[in-house]
Amino acid sequence: MDFVTLLLLFLSLAFSHVLVTKLRNTKLPPGPFPLPIIGNTLHLGRNRAHRSLAKLSKTYGPLMYLKLGTIQTIVASSPEMAREILQKHDQVCSNRTVSLAAQATNHHNGSIAYLPAGSKWRIFRQICKEHLFTAHKLQSSEALRQEKLQQLRDYLHECCGSGRIVDIGEVAFVTSLNLISTTLFSPDFSHFGFDSVQEMKGTIRGLMNVLGTPNLADYFPVLKLIDPQGIKRKAEGYFGKLLAMFDEIISERMQSRCMPSSLDYPKKNDLLEVIIDLNLESDYDLSLEDIKHFLLESSSNTTEWAMAELLRNPKIMSKAKDELKTVIGENKQVGESDISKLPYLCAMIKEAFRCYPGGPVLIPHKADTNVEINGYMVPKDSQILVNVWAMGRDSSIWSNADMFEPERFLDNEIEYRGHDFEFIPFGSGRRICPGMPLARIMMIIQNES
Repeated sequence: MDFVTLLLLFLSLAFSHVLVTKLRNTKLPPGPFPLPIIGNTLHLGRNRAHRSLAKLSKTYGPLMYLKLGTIQTIVASSPEMAREILQKHDQVCSNRTVSLAAQATNHHNGSIAYLPAGSKWRIFRQICKEHLFTAHKLQSSEALRQEKLQQLRDYLHECCGSGRIVDIGEVAFVTSLNLISTTLFSPDFSHFGFDSVQEMKGTIRGLMNVLGTPNLADYFPVLKLIDPQGIKRKAEGYFGKLLAMFDEIISERMQSRCMPSSLDYPKKNDLLEVIIDLNLESDYDLSLEDIKHFLLESSSNTTEWAMAELLRNPKIMSKAKDELKTVIGENKQVGESDISKLPYLCAMIKEAFRCYPGGPVLIPHKADTNVEINGYMVPKDSQILVNVWAMGRDSSIWSNADMFEPERFLDNEIEYRGHDFEFIPFGSGRRICPGMPLARIMMIIQNES
């Protein structure tokens, strides 16, 4: 055996010794034993992974380690661990692990939810914070939302008068969709009772499902080209339908603004107009694709769940009605400035967010470096999941955690603005949902109607 071979053998053994010693000295969070190759993927279950993760946390604790195929994953299931990740170590853990579904049609490169915390993300964040979701801007667009709510009331009165059955899910969906589209673009996307409602509902629900479905290609990157579950293919179809709808609206508006006669163009009081103004009058330089994907941030079915709970709990509905009659008066329209005068209605919306957060697990974060959390090592590039649903249903935090009880929020000052970590349906830290102010208003005024 020559000298070179001996040297290579010695270096290999030395490297192996250092690696094994390092791994032994690295204290990972506890978790179930991973199987060869597949790791802990079977522990996620077929559906509702957030429930499976919550159940596992009862055994392994609030900070848990899973090996999902080749992906090292950290799961936080308590307010204390959420605070460590989203506040104390926010800078290190602020980037994203982007799923294959979110990469469909290149969505992740134009979405504030998935962009890395770089220059484009900061531009989008600045637009949201300073121009789109300010109190002044939301107040100036209130008339648009009140018009949609009046259409909802008129439709419900018409159905009651004719004895027609009302599909609460469809009505909530159409109203939510039109509240969003009117605020963003001005025109409605759908109408009550039309066949197109089901198609649109299927598209949006389908997109939300594929974005939230565990995907083998995310855990085993070698499978990405094969896409064995067809998740990326489905996501491309859903994204494509929605983006095609945006194309005509946005392109027509931008062309009108750029024409020589645009000085006489009547501006619309919507968010698209604000974005175009900023793009034309500043150095943002956003492309059409940037604007489309930026505006394509999802709504949730929280409104539908809140209405279902009201129907299942007539006492709660009665209390909400009594408050409206006392504070606003009968048959009077609630203005957005009245929201602060309706504590029970606000408590009801908080309870809906607690029980049915739009995303039961926050969009995955990623550790940019090795970081110590609660005495455990979180390895660099780990995927970090914060199980909001688990915290909302934790009996050590909430009494009668599985019951819908708005009264729990009447006697405390817990808010969902990212500071009370037992209740973060919109996330926290620099990655908190920028559309939270609009979502809150929409939920309250829609349930009032």
